[in-house]
Amino acid sequence: MTAPLIGIDVSTTGVKACAWHPDGHCIDEARASLALQRPGPHRYEQDPEDWWVAVCRVLRALGERLPVAPAALAIAHQRETFVASGDDGSPLHPALLWLDRRGEPWVKRLHEGFPAEAMRACSGKSPNYGPAFYKLAWLAEARPGIFGSLAMVCDVQAWLARRLTGRAVTSWTGADPLGLFDIRHMEWSAELCERVGLRTDQLPGVVAPGTRIGGLSRDAASATGMPAGTPLVAAGGDGQMGGLAVDALDNGRLYLNLGTAVVAGAWSSAPAVSPAWRTLTAGAGEGYYLESSLRSGALLSDWLLKRVVGLDPVADAAVLERLEAEAAALPPGGYGALLLPYWEGVMNPHWDDAARGAILGLSDADGRASLYRALIEGVALEQAGFVSALRVEAGVVAHEAVATGGPAGSDLWCRIHADAIGVPVRRQPGLEAAALGAAICAACGVGIYPDLASAARAMAPAGGDVFTPDPDNQAFYARLRGIHGRIHERMAPLMHELEAALAGQNPLHRA
Repeated sequence: MTAPLIGIDVSTTGVKACAWHPDGHCIDEARASLALQRPGPHRYEQDPEDWWVAVCRVLRALGERLPVAPAALAIAHQRETFVASGDDGSPLHPALLWLDRRGEPWVKRLHEGFPAEAMRACSGKSPNYGPAFYKLAWLAEARPGIFGSLAMVCDVQAWLARRLTGRAVTSWTGADPLGLFDIRHMEWSAELCERVGLRTDQLPGVVAPGTRIGGLSRDAASATGMPAGTPLVAAGGDGQMGGLAVDALDNGRLYLNLGTAVVAGAWSSAPAVSPAWRTLTAGAGEGYYLESSLRSGALLSDWLLKRVVGLDPVADAAVLERLEAEAAALPPGGYGALLLPYWEGVMNPHWDDAARGAILGLSDADGRASLYRALIEGVALEQAGFVSALRVEAGVVAHEAVATGGPAGSDLWCRIHADAIGVPVRRQPGLEAAALGAAICAACGVGIYPDLASAARAMAPAGGDVFTPDPDNQAFYARLRGIHGRIHERMAPLMHELEAALAGQNPLHRA
């Protein structure tokens, strides 16, 4: 049997390890859950030791079932999450997750005299609470003892690489979401580090994706059940790895991850920056991804079903199917309700953490089906605005979108997105995209393919149902997008007044 390639995906809620054949088909997989600590409103932490225990568990489970040892391992992971560690690599504080909002007050404070444009030009990121850049400023002020004694700040990949190989090394794609990385020179930015009180030597080494980091140590081999010396290859952030997995490179292909959050991105040869997207190093190691991120995606389906309609798809598996059939029977636009999907604030293009969701145009004709359709349309119109901005501002033209994630299994989600974006949507709902992207890096790192682009072409899945835009629906959604794109501009002043009025009253608004 051909030696498999193991792609590990360390997500927010669990760890998956998938064994892949070099032709791209999945041989086997193992999973372990991760606990999420919430020590206060808007605070999200994990114990990095839990990452290690889960990685060991899934690798040992796979190793017991695989007939031959793997050729290599590689790690994809949740982005922006970081851990402050001591000299021996042990955590000094729980890892602060990408969801954590403790850095939010520092978004304004760090940009007094440091324009947002300067931040974008260096790191590709617009000011918002997600990147570690802002949470590190919080850590320095709120936990000065910990900050003063930290030896290294690691992303998930670097922290696990040290446990596996003894080397704290990450990839460009793992480093740059932290907001401390110069995406043009592919190195840590001394200026950005200095602004939060760090030195560049307190950050891990960085290499291109697809580069060997080292071999598994004897201790790591004992813990994971993998042979000592098994190569660990640099992979990186789950979003970029997902783009690599569907071969979204220099071919006009858009990756569209319809998950709890919705992430879409397209490849660019140049590091174009704009508030309309965030700029990231590409999974293939050459070029960049211009990426949209909407924090409220499939999360809204769960909200509507459980909080509003009072239905539980776990208890009644057919409830979502019935709701989709009801919503699909309505025309585009339903009865006129238009939804702004900013339940968790908004990143691109407005970068406004005080933004909240809104539904306009409600009437007594509306019910659960029209609200559900408005929800999907609101999400799709956000992606349509992003794709339009790519074309107008960066000259990046999308010809096809590949949809992954749970809602990609829905005909209605795919049809509405195709009509709104204006390009065919090809779906791959069951694809473990981040894990496959990591395996593509592993294949390149051990010489099975000469480069990451070749590996992606060979291993990315082919086929899948294709949803072609309906010309009439496309024209309708184009008109609707003109209205949808102006809602936040008109409502933002009221949302900020509301945020100020609720401060200290509502538990969600307390520090």
